[in-house]
Formats: sequence, C-alpha cells, structure tokens
Amino acid sequence: MATYADIYANWQADPEAFWANAATDINWIKAPDVILDTANAPMTTWFPDAVCNTCYNAVDRHVAAGRGDQTAIIHDSPVTDSQTKITYADLLDRVSRIAGVLAAKGIEKGDRVVIYMPMIPEALVAMLACARIGAVHSVVFGGFAAHELAVRIDDATPKAILAASCGIEGQKVIPYKPLLDGAIARADHKPDFTLVLQRPQAEAELVGGFDFDWTAEAAIAAHAPCTPVGGADSLYILYTSGTTGQPKGVVRHNAGHMVALNWTMKNIYNVDAGDVFWAASDVGWVVGHSYICYGPLLAGCTTVVFEGKPIGTPDAGTFWRVIEEHDVKVLFTAPTALRAIKREDPNAEYLHNYDLSGLQSLFLAGERADPDTIGWAQKYLQKPIIDHWWQTETGWAIAANPLGIEELAIKPGSPAVPMPGYQVDILDEGGNPVAAGELGAIAIKLPLPPGALPTLWNAEDRYKSAYLQTFPGYYETGDAGIKDDDGYLYIMARTDDVINVAGHRLSTGAMEEVLSNHPDVAECAVIGIGDALKGQAPLGLVCLNNGTDRSEEEIAKECVALVRQEIGPVAAFKRCIVIDALPKTRSGKVLRGTMVSIADSTPWNLPATIDDPATLDAIAARIAGIGETLS
Repeated sequence: MATYADIYANWQADPEAFWANAATDINWIKAPDVILDTANAPMTTWFPDAVCNTCYNAVDRHVAAGRGDQTAIIHDSPVTDSQTKITYADLLDRVSRIAGVLAAKGIEKGDRVVIYMPMIPEALVAMLACARIGAVHSVVFGGFAAHELAVRIDDATPKAILAASCGIEGQKVIPYKPLLDGAIARADHKPDFTLVLQRPQAEAELVGGFDFDWTAEAAIAAHAPCTPVGGADSLYILYTSGTTGQPKGVVRHNAGHMVALNWTMKNIYNVDAGDVFWAASDVGWVVGHSYICYGPLLAGCTTVVFEGKPIGTPDAGTFWRVIEEHDVKVLFTAPTALRAIKREDPNAEYLHNYDLSGLQSLFLAGERADPDTIGWAQKYLQKPIIDHWWQTETGWAIAANPLGIEELAIKPGSPAVPMPGYQVDILDEGGNPVAAGELGAIAIKLPLPPGALPTLWNAEDRYKSAYLQTFPGYYETGDAGIKDDDGYLYIMARTDDVINVAGHRLSTGAMEEVLSNHPDVAECAVIGIGDALKGQAPLGLVCLNNGTDRSEEEIAKECVALVRQEIGPVAAFKRCIVIDALPKTRSGKVLRGTMVSIADSTPWNLPATIDDPATLDAIAARIAGIGETLS
C-alpha cells in the first residue's frame, strides 16, 4: 500500500505524469494530449486540448453506469421542517430541463449566468445546467445586498440571472426579488431575463416578458444534451468573499477542476460512490462549489444540502441529527460552527442523543482551527478531526491529512502536510526559505496544480500583481506560518495579522491558541492595534461559554496572565476584553481588519459579507479609539 510519502514523491518526480494518471478517472469526449501548457508562463493551463463536459461527469455517467436510483442530493431544511431526496436519474431530468430552458432563451457556450439562491437543491441544478450547456455560472451568496450583487452583475455581464423568491435565515424570511430588482436597476449591465423559483414562504411578483417562473418553464422545456467544451474553457467565476470595490473573480477551468476534485474525494476524504458526504457550508462560497456540488457528484456520492444553522435550528444537536438520519460518512464544516456548538453545549449533551457510528471523520477548514476546538471535538466524537487548509483561489486543499492514502499523526493546530500538486515554502521578506519553526510568508512554488485558479476574470494583470509579484516563481497565499521538522504546516495568521511589537514579529494566531485554552473561553480573536511606543500592541477579544458565572474582569485578567506565561512578556499582551460575539462574515471569518480600523480610529466600511451588523456595532462601542489609549 502506497504511503503519503510515496505518492507525494511520485508527484514531485513527474507532476505531469501524476495528473495525467489522475485524469484517467474522468470521462472525456477527447482525452488530453497536452497535460500542462507552459508556453505563457507564469500563466499555465492544465489539459488545454481536452474536450469534456463537467455536468456529464457529475450526473449523466452515473445514470449510464446503472446507478440512477441512488440518491444524489439530500435536502435537509430544519427552517422549513422538510426533507427531500433526489436520485441521480431525477437530477438528470431536472438539470437537462433547466438547461433546456436556458438554451431556448438564447444562452450559449461561454455566456455568463448569475445564480442568486439559498441552500436548496435548485441551486445545484442551476450550476449543473449551466455546466451542461457550457455557460459560465457565477453564484452570488443569497441575500447579498443589492449594491454588492450589482457590482458582480457588472463584472460578470450575465445574460441571465437564476434566483429564488426568498431565503430563510433562522426564523427570518428574506425576500430576494426586491434585492435582485434593486441590483439590476443599479447595474450598468442588464441581463436578458431572470428565472425565478417561487418558494411558498415569500412568492415574488414577476414582470411579464422579463421574469420567468422556474417551475412553469421547466415543465414545458426540452431536455438539453451536454455541450462539448474545451478543457481550458471556464466552468465558473466565483467572487472572493469580503470583496469591496472592484471585485476579484476567481476563474475555474473545466478539465483541471474535474481532475483535481475527483482525486480529492477518495485520496483526501476517503469516500467512494454511494457514500454520504456533507459539507455544511453554502453554495455561495468555494466550499459549496467544490464539496456540496461538484466534488461529491463527480465521485458518485450522495451530497447533503443543509438549510439551517449549527445552533438555533432548533438547537445545538442539529448537526448530530443530520449525521444520524442520513448516515453521513464525512462531515466538512468550519471551526466557527464547532465553536458555536461548543459554546451552546460545552459538555456535548445533545451529541449523546444520536448514533454517530457511521461517521468516519470530521474535516475543518475556512479559518484556523484552534487546538482547543479540535480537542473538544476529539473528546466527544471519538473520530479523526482533520484540519485542512485551502483557499477560494486554490479550490481544494493545499495541506491536509489524506485519509484515503494514509492517516497521518494529527498535530492539533496544524492542517498537516502539503498535498500532491503543492510545494509549500515558508519565505522571509526577501523571498528566501526560512528554517523549520521560523515564522514567514507561506508561498506555493509554481505552477499551481489542476483546479487552482488560472487567472482572474478579465483581470490578468491584477492576478499577476496580487499573487505572483511578491515572490517571483511562487504564488503568494497571503498567509503567514511555520513548518516544523516533520514538514507539518502551521497557519498562524493572514500576513496582515502578523503584528510588529517593538521590532518583534508575533503571530496573533499563537496568542489566540493560548486564549482558547482558558476553560471559560468559547472563542476569541487577537488583533494588533496602534501603540505609540511599540508600534503595535495586541488586543484580546474573548467570548465566554454559556453558563459561565465568574466576573468578566477576573477572566480577562487571567487571559492576560495566560498569554504572558505561555508566550512571554515580549508579546506585550496587556489588554483583554470580554464581548458577547465576534463579528464575522457569513462564511465564518472573523472581521479582524475591520476591528483594527475601529480600534485605531481609521476609516472603515461595513463589509458586504457581514453576518450580523449589530455584533459589529456592539464591539465598536467597546473598542472605538482604544488604540489611541495604549502607550
């Protein structure tokens, strides 16, 4: 049995042969002769001369193989108290009908289509229908404000927009049509038409001749066949979360995307056709693209589309219920979801109500997984808790513990080791590799592997300046970290979150790790704020576990003492504040940069992706101008 070291060495020895072999698991209309085109380096393209169709590989081929009766999608919606199961045969019918609707209304290969939907099966149907006819989809997180949607409409210039009449956030119904209408009114570019799925919670008023009813159109549509597309033709554009001003549209090519994602399902996640895979994210984010829609379906798995929250829909046991009821083999979620569950149910009492024997492993990504959260999950789940690290730009894991190859030792705080395709180096400011254990910028040696972004939409120069300029020959991740003697990576902070305290470069992530070990702390963040004497000083923000009845002042003092004890006086950690909740984006990332601006009294804008503006308002009232008071 090949080990991780064997397979990584195999990739290093001949990257093109490695990915050519992985490509044999894809059904090609014309198999690639050229594996990697480097003629325009550093801009490179995988499988450029292949002819293929992503929808065929995700849907049709499983039906053709006789597995049409297998469930492809489980929609579990505690907010509507409903569950729906869709077989591969049913999915093929639904997708080919919506593809037929689009084709009949003039959508052709290369045209862009914006998708603006909540967590419902039709979001996946819309994505696959676009892929089926070669249209390029751009999913925008459902409920995004009209201005942000308009910015994306102007950048992608879609011929059509596919939307739902509403989304549901907890107990709140959010009508989408007014947001969509407002966005189209604001945008300079106007789509030809919209296709709207009417949900009973809030039906939309449709404008004749421009807005079309999804269900009515699908009922009379012809089934569209798969359109052959080139390996280097774009499958989708995904705008990075938190984007303001000029959007940054990550492009994904058809061929490399299929090869990479299909490879990950078995080798990283250790799932096979027929297994149930649940990524508890949203289709509007990269995790939703890669591991709610395309990855599981390419591999012939059953994918769970969950419309709810880790707590409050109805309680902190929701995740465990879904795992038991649907026999989930692998759960993939963000650490922030686990921290929310842990804070609500610190002793995991809900977990004991469910049979989780079918769960093989839990994967975490989206932000740094602190050892305390991993330890809590390991204690109560008694399953491998696998942190892995990747980005919207890469589309799949840069570093992971590849359970389908070999279960490596788990080191809490580390997403383990680089995957084949990624040579990861830790560099100093001059671009030179640093010694093991030394903090530096994390960079990936070019070329990037299949599935990673080949460019930005209509912005090649910006792609080069944003990612390839700082360290020639490398892709700059924007993250800072270390690599230990065993080659394990530790992602300590965004590069911008490495603070300089009196000339010492310190990781806020290391301080957060210490704070999270305090028994009363549910989650935390450390930001670097202006300090007249030291340049920057750390400020700790901690949220407490439910049921904590000790004084906030006492806990804050203990947190300060803990950091000084574990990291030392060099950290200059003197200030810690207890708050009710951390402000986050809808994808769970903490808004550290915004909080730094508030604390330093510098201009800031309300981020478009913020989950709960009231949380930020409450923190702003506590920390506004605090940087000016430190010296």
